[in-house]
Amino acid sequence: MSYISQSAGYWFLLIFGIAMFAITFIFARWKKWHTRDGFLVANRQVGWFVGSTSIAASWIWAPALFVSVQLAYQKGLAGIFWFTFPNIVALAIFAFLAPRIRNLLPEGYTLPQYINYRLQSDKVHKIYLVPYFFYQIMAVTVQLFAGGSLVSLLTGIPLTTVMPILAAIALVYTIVSGLEASVVTDFVQLSMIFVIGLIILPMTWIAAGGSSAIFAGFSGIEGIDNIFDPGVAFSLGIVTSIGLIAGAISDQQYWQRAFAIKKNYLVKSFIIGAFLFGIVPIALSSLGFIAANADMNIVLPEGVDVSMIGVQTVATLLPFWAVFLFVIMLLSGLSSTLDSGLSAASSLWVTDIKKLASDNEAIKSARIAMFGITIVGLAIAYAVYYIPQLGLFHLWWIFNTIAACVVVPTILSLYWNRLDARGVFWGVLVAFVVGLPLFVYGNIIEKPIWIVGSSLFIIIVSTLFCVLMPRKNVWNPADYSTSSS
Repeated sequence: MSYISQSAGYWFLLIFGIAMFAITFIFARWKKWHTRDGFLVANRQVGWFVGSTSIAASWIWAPALFVSVQLAYQKGLAGIFWFTFPNIVALAIFAFLAPRIRNLLPEGYTLPQYINYRLQSDKVHKIYLVPYFFYQIMAVTVQLFAGGSLVSLLTGIPLTTVMPILAAIALVYTIVSGLEASVVTDFVQLSMIFVIGLIILPMTWIAAGGSSAIFAGFSGIEGIDNIFDPGVAFSLGIVTSIGLIAGAISDQQYWQRAFAIKKNYLVKSFIIGAFLFGIVPIALSSLGFIAANADMNIVLPEGVDVSMIGVQTVATLLPFWAVFLFVIMLLSGLSSTLDSGLSAASSLWVTDIKKLASDNEAIKSARIAMFGITIVGLAIAYAVYYIPQLGLFHLWWIFNTIAACVVVPTILSLYWNRLDARGVFWGVLVAFVVGLPLFVYGNIIEKPIWIVGSSLFIIIVSTLFCVLMPRKNVWNPADYSTSSS
């Protein structure tokens, strides 16, 4: 069942795309389009206000908009707690990491570039690029799949048609000025999320019957009454916490902002960004609680992923125009991460693969990389469409687990001067080759002990190799020129 006609859906996508392009064209500073620093790190002049909104908006992606509601719906307060708390920590931790990397590599662009400078190892640099590129590809894939599912559910436009349209929209306006375009549109998109949320959510609460309807669903459909339920803490809490924190640390989007925001504003930007982000999943979780209330009779259409339960709640309780606004709100969140992923991938390509210093060559190569990453992400989104067993939730877990393979070496590289390339290489390699297949297998057989055990194995093994294979001498930044990176 669709709630908006297909023709209205196409018009909506066209207007949304034109609006994002116009905002970028008007507000992105033109002089920055023509320099490498301008395109990749906005000339390192992003202020705290725009910086914090960009940090929050780029972290408000499909999991925050859909998985948060799904967990509230399934596991109640326990589910939303174990989703939101680690998410906030994942961003807040950059209040420590971002100033540190700016001190060590002031003119840097990417985390893998820093790793190459820090460890002086092409082998480690290459193995690091695997999770960092993969994370951006998956960011594009998940946004396209979730956004396409959303529009398809509400308009009846086939998912296979919607996904390339969403990809084209983000690509067109991000190509204009790179990170500058992403930061500017992030501010606008976050504003739309908050303004529309302040309209739609209270309307939904009232239509459902008020606070009593929300409270009735606090246990979720699984009837979990304890917010600190040991079973949820073990099966969901551990894996989610590892995955989210590792995901942020292994996401070039936030290192790119760490290099772009003015140095003295880094701590303020990431703390405020974490706070702004937290508001969104907490507020949206109310939709999951309402759907979990049996008296509401909210049922998903057959074949629709359970992560769409929040959308179904709004579509069931509110009129057409309100649903239309809600779609704008959700697409704003998805687009903010989609364009951030394209920009982050382009910085990895220019800095770590092509290693271009010339302004014209760097910008041209960055734009080509954006196009390439869009095609790859779209292709994987189509693959996911034809493998219905692989839902949004499992896809999110898998690429966060890949990110976990490098999280400990990354933190150690910033704070431990005995870290050696050998330990990093073997630790990450074993985590990839052994830990990741175990995690995937655990999800296939749906055994929490396997899932949790494999996640902990990845963290432990990558740590042990680093600690047991230290440098013989203490690393001194003065011994290495940043130009060698």
